[in-house]
Amino acid sequence: MTTAAPSATTAAPPPPPSTGARVRKVLQARETGIVLAFLAVLAVTTAINPSFLFSKDGWRDLWLTPAILVVLAVGQAIVIITRNVDLSVGSILGLVAYATGRLFVDTGLPIVVVVLLGILLGVVLGLVNGALVAFAKVPALVITLGTLYVYRGIMMSWAGSDRINASDIPRDLLSFGTSSILWIPSLAWISFIVLGIAAYAMGRLRSGREMYAIGSDPDAATLYGLNKTKRTLVAFAVSGGLAGLAGVMYVSRYGTISSGAGLGIELEAVGAAVIGGVAIFGGSGTVFGAAVGAYLLMTINRGLPILGIQDFWQRAVVGLLIIVAIVLDKVLSERQHKKLLAERDAA
Repeated sequence: MTTAAPSATTAAPPPPPSTGARVRKVLQARETGIVLAFLAVLAVTTAINPSFLFSKDGWRDLWLTPAILVVLAVGQAIVIITRNVDLSVGSILGLVAYATGRLFVDTGLPIVVVVLLGILLGVVLGLVNGALVAFAKVPALVITLGTLYVYRGIMMSWAGSDRINASDIPRDLLSFGTSSILWIPSLAWISFIVLGIAAYAMGRLRSGREMYAIGSDPDAATLYGLNKTKRTLVAFAVSGGLAGLAGVMYVSRYGTISSGAGLGIELEAVGAAVIGGVAIFGGSGTVFGAAVGAYLLMTINRGLPILGIQDFWQRAVVGLLIIVAIVLDKVLSERQHKKLLAERDAA
């Protein structure tokens, strides 16, 4: 008796992409362009003034200055990916920084406990934002603009004309803010750890991929069964928690905290994320791009005065970068949409 041949064969898995395809993918990524722009600004400024990079302070500032903004930009990127925005992170940073300082002044709690309480306060404030957005169905731009002023008002009412001085902060925490590990500031290592965890979560975990899905098409994500409310709450909680961590980092670096702590940094966080390739319309971009955007912004702020460019034009350059990034996102999005329609019609 002969055995009948199988009527169908199992399809072979697709071959892995070639090295050339991988290289082309890297070169075409938005993040690659931002990295090249950052390196170009760094190279030009260093060529004019070598001490900008090739000095002890220059090397330290290269990594230390963007560290706080990187942490904020990572949280901002996660929120923007869900098609929202968090304008209150600067106020959360300031409020947590002052609360942390008051805990050191008024209590004898260990540093680790105070740090955890500061991050927890940030998470709670972020959850307030997320709850208002998710349950009140009010645009995040409006909600977080309101909480920006509410949180800042609470801090100003609490602090008044008072301020926390470096002498009130534990010496170990201040020492950490000025210390280095392998010639890179410790606060920069904190930002690297935050970036690595966020990149893994957004790229590998199901919860992270669901945030992209919600940002790409909220209605389709709801029909698919994704819990939009839960993911919105998580995104804002993460953003608030990272803003709280940034507030503790602020205390560690500067020591002195007044009611102006973190004022205006929320716009830099949004700018860093958008310049780094996170689409303001949601659904695309990476936290790595947001971090590189933060480095680019801070390097521009440090480098342009060396090039003799006045403060007004420094701000104009940053604004131009944001406009170009948003327009580019819109153009690429429309091009991708037309390509998908063409492929659908061809099929």
